Amino acid sequence: MLGTVKARWVFTTVVFFSVVVSRSKPRVDSEREKPFLSSSSSPAKSSSASEEPVVTLVSMASSDGGQEEFYTETTTGEGWRNLEYDFYRNSCPQAETIVRSKMAWIYGQHRNVSAQLLRLFFHDCFIEGCDASVLLDDSNGDKNHSIEKQATPNRSLKGFDKIDQIKEALENVCPGVVSCADVLALAARDGIILAGGPYYPVLTGRRDSTQSYFDVALEEIPKPDDNITHILHLFSSRGFSERETVALLGAHNIGKIGCEFIQSRVDNFTGTGQPDPALPFDLLTTMKLKCQDNANRATSNTDASQSSLSISSGAVFDSHYYQNLLRGRGILFADQQLMANRMTAQVVAAFASDNGSAFRMEFAQAMRKMSTLGVLTGSQGQVRSVCSLPVNSY
Repeated sequence: MLGTVKARWVFTTVVFFSVVVSRSKPRVDSEREKPFLSSSSSPAKSSSASEEPVVTLVSMASSDGGQEEFYTETTTGEGWRNLEYDFYRNSCPQAETIVRSKMAWIYGQHRNVSAQLLRLFFHDCFIEGCDASVLLDDSNGDKNHSIEKQATPNRSLKGFDKIDQIKEALENVCPGVVSCADVLALAARDGIILAGGPYYPVLTGRRDSTQSYFDVALEEIPKPDDNITHILHLFSSRGFSERETVALLGAHNIGKIGCEFIQSRVDNFTGTGQPDPALPFDLLTTMKLKCQDNANRATSNTDASQSSLSISSGAVFDSHYYQNLLRGRGILFADQQLMANRMTAQVVAAFASDNGSAFRMEFAQAMRKMSTLGVLTGSQGQVRSVCSLPVNSY
């Protein structure tokens, strides 16, 4: 299937699928946001934790048109020009199938993997581009150099082991071919779809960074207590508009928020020794109780890794995140700050006004754009066989 085949999208009330075409540039149509997996038994209901479900993969591709115009207008850097749809079609034809199948199995065992990998991908791309630098355990072979993982905003990141599992499966079939940056980009997208989120095309051909960027991560990862001015500055400097910023923060629709990120808002807002006065009393009470209850369980838990000092932010890609902001019930201070700016507040209201359709479309567009930030391609960087180590370390 090396020739160009035009794809026709088929919509039903439940799913849609398309027939793959290789070599074509992806059509940029973010309203097409459907699952790409079907299985004889749902991954979530897999009967055995040790057995991967049989998954029939329905490939997704689209016809030519729109790629250059979209990326020229919205993507920083020129690396995206060397990205392709189905980059590994000759060197590792099964690459994307392997990623999808492994993600389906992992999701069946760990539903929280979608939120974990989405956050991991964001933290990677936000710092010097989507280059898998956040996965490194040392920088350019220097174990004494601080790494991104150690930066305060990244210490609570999870999902590294899941990326390792997927990478190992790829290495067994195509050693030294598929980059860790592409693994993370594809796995994050597939996780979003498994969690009921929108589909968006992911171009491939990224290369891996040889170094990690501790100082940049420390300063430029958005913080839970950032004000709206700083939030917009951080996103704008990476080419995102106010509307795109609001859409990307909608990733907080799913997953859990660590109690450490809201502690100051609950009991020492801006150093006053008091809670944030803007928090509704019932929400404040809930936050206190849940975090205290989790803390008590963690204290009595002999395995600290099993404790969960967190509050659920949701489980579906709909408009509940934005509806909560309209009601002053954003869990993170930074989230609620979207209502402190006229333009972002208008976008919040627009996204809250339906069942999530507008948000899903805009989120897919923004994620597609995020996935091409500052990518390394061609002879840049390297392709790691072990995602945590630069090539010259093994």
